[in-house]
Amino acid sequence: MTRILFFEPRIPGNTGNTIRLAAGTGAELHIVNPLFDFEDSKLRRAGLDYADLAVVHLHDSLEAAFAALLPARVFAFTAKATRSYADVTYESNDVLLFGPEPTGLPDEVQHHESVTDRLRIPMLPGRRSMNLANCAAIATYEAWRQQGFAEGF
Repeated sequence: MTRILFFEPRIPGNTGNTIRLAAGTGAELHIVNPLFDFEDSKLRRAGLDYADLAVVHLHDSLEAAFAALLPARVFAFTAKATRSYADVTYESNDVLLFGPEPTGLPDEVQHHESVTDRLRIPMLPGRRSMNLANCAAIATYEAWRQQGFAEGF
């Protein structure tokens, strides 16, 4: 199944929601530190009792995450991209890379040598960004849909 990679997330509730997404879809969630307190009450509330059903890996750096995830295609999601996430034919071991909530992915991460392509989730003009957990859900469900919702029905 698809792997979701959060680069230095800042809002516990978004990560908690994505833990729940991972549990519900079978996607793995990989998180690059620094990270807020993983015992944060907002994280626990959003993840509810799904944390034990999700596969979550913490990495000390982006390089450590790539060492664990590669070889694979890595898609960096950014509002600066021109290619739509819907124009990709996803494979089961793809990595969906998302940046921190207030800023998105830094340029050096978007253009890292391990990044295969940069993708955008369409939104109306004049909007800065969308919620991190929502973006992860949109992309994860598209990848899973293309794989026939394996084991999901």
